[in-house]
Amino acid sequence: MSPEPVWIAGGYQSDFSRNLTKEGLDLDALTAEVARGALDAASIPIADIDVVHVGNAFAQVYTGQGHLGAMPASTLPDLWGVPATRHEGACASGSLAILAAMADLESGRYDCALVVGVELEKNVPGDLGAKNMSGAAWIGHEGQDAKFMWPYMFSRIADEYDKRYGLDPRHLWSIAELNTRNARSNPNAQTRGWKFGPASFTDDADANPVVEGRLHKVDCGPLTDGGAAVVLISDRYRRAHAETAEQKDLSRILGWGHRTVGLLLEEKLARSADEPLMFPHVSAAIGDAFTRAGISGVDDLDLIETHDCFSASEYMAIDHFGITEPGESWRAIESGDLEIGGRIPMNPSGGLLGGGHPVGATGVRMLLDCHKQVTGTAGDYQVPGAARAGMLNFGGSTTTTVSFVVGRD
Repeated sequence: MSPEPVWIAGGYQSDFSRNLTKEGLDLDALTAEVARGALDAASIPIADIDVVHVGNAFAQVYTGQGHLGAMPASTLPDLWGVPATRHEGACASGSLAILAAMADLESGRYDCALVVGVELEKNVPGDLGAKNMSGAAWIGHEGQDAKFMWPYMFSRIADEYDKRYGLDPRHLWSIAELNTRNARSNPNAQTRGWKFGPASFTDDADANPVVEGRLHKVDCGPLTDGGAAVVLISDRYRRAHAETAEQKDLSRILGWGHRTVGLLLEEKLARSADEPLMFPHVSAAIGDAFTRAGISGVDDLDLIETHDCFSASEYMAIDHFGITEPGESWRAIESGDLEIGGRIPMNPSGGLLGGGHPVGATGVRMLLDCHKQVTGTAGDYQVPGAARAGMLNFGGSTTTTVSFVVGRD
């Protein structure tokens, strides 16, 4: 028996270029903004919300605030008494909140869910902000020598790519250049107004200094304040409000995949030493989403929003989606396949490198961008004729991996 279809009725993203601390705001104001914005965009009365799911990874280490499942009711009184839960899975926190909301709707427990992702990261100096995220690795077991944990870890992934297949750093910088270029067309992107010179995407030590290992400044996603929210509805709700639903731009979550493995990066790499792909569980999560969506492969998609916390993570995603053979991600970069107008546009929004990465909000923002693309409402970064979009969101060194396929039908 097929599960109850789940539809995206609409959503909202905050401007990821903002510094909320400088505005005198905190998580409460951000939560209220994105929740209200999503309800308005979806034209769903707040009284119809049956359940709320909140994605957040690091509020307690950045702000001291926990128990964020209660924040929507604290800031929107009409949600008082509505069941709510906070979900944490590092950078995949938002996607875990989406999966939980989907399960509620598919089971028949509820019919209308609000999913909120929020994160504050610019309320502390950058070096402390980077340290705050170290807990997504296995503390005391890896990265002990790292100055910055996550640039260190993804530099290690780039090293392993180089060892197994060869890796030209210019291909990583091409990814960064494409995503920051796409971000210029996104009115909510963090880097849309940033200036990059001719040496910014090279090995120039001044324009693009080394951060950790082989990763340079443009290889690393920025610290970001921001939130996103979506309203999900069951097919029962859609049928019960048929006249209203016909007037909305609805999309459907066609398929999903979710895999979790151990924390240690080196164990992941050791387990895949004899495998064609470096992270088989990532490919498996994507494959699960494809199978549930009833599609045969990546060429059945019109675009992809993928997790590019570092240029190396998008490089990995290319061959794990099956765009190229294992280890040959560079071919898609050199051919222009990933450009808007190419074979399979990747991160037309600017992704994380260009758009910004408020950790707990990223999965929700990615789903929202897929919804915008397939409903033709993405504005200046719209992929022409997009009808089906894929996304990949992961936490840690691909420890928690979630993939979705979103379409009009």
